[in-house]
Amino acid sequence: MDLTPYLNFNGQCEEAFKFYESCFGGKIVAMVSFEAAGSASHVPEGWAGKIMHAQMTVGHQVLMGSDAPTGRYEKPQGFSMSAHAETPADAERVFQALAEKGNVTMPLQQTAWAARFGMLTDRFGIPWMVNCAAAASA
Repeated sequence: MDLTPYLNFNGQCEEAFKFYESCFGGKIVAMVSFEAAGSASHVPEGWAGKIMHAQMTVGHQVLMGSDAPTGRYEKPQGFSMSAHAETPADAERVFQALAEKGNVTMPLQQTAWAARFGMLTDRFGIPWMVNCAAAASA
């Protein structure tokens, strides 16, 4: 069994997934609009081109999402997406990209458990924790 995060957006799913694809080196494998899925009549006017389902792979991980139609969107809360970088340089790069036009709640820094750890909410309203594990001591 796999657990896959499914993010809802307030009309910015396509923009967010293209950004995440670039930020994480992922690959978008599906991007289906309400119109393409034959569901344009089930969403408010102007939403036919919004995303009914998006899917991206990053390594062996999957991220899914969609645009919640007007009136159904709820601001994300009570969770954080967690990104684990291999190197402090990768953590710095990803954190800075996610932080652009976002809100940093804990600057990226060395902690007792990590070479780098920081928290933020990105420009799309998604909360993130970026972590780079401390090197194992011998």
